[in-house]
Amino acid sequence: MSTQELSILVFGQLVDITGAGNISLPMVPDSNALQEILNERFPALHSVSYVIAIDKKIVIGNTALTPQSNIALLPPFSGG
Repeated sequence: MSTQELSILVFGQLVDITGAGNISLPMVPDSNALQEILNERFPALHSVSYVIAIDKKIVIGNTALTPQSNIALLPPFSGG
């Protein structure tokens, strides 16, 4: 059984949902699996919009993860 974990930075209103600005979750192989475990652990995420960023790039499609991946959950934002 793997003891590796993913460290995830959480920003904005998502901190209220997760209860912390940094959470740890068991290692999963990709961003789709990460999304599933986030929704299981934090059901309120179903009702808000957010994006996952890996290594400072917003995820579009399924992306592989490693224990060294820099992962962040970002709330909606707009530019001006």
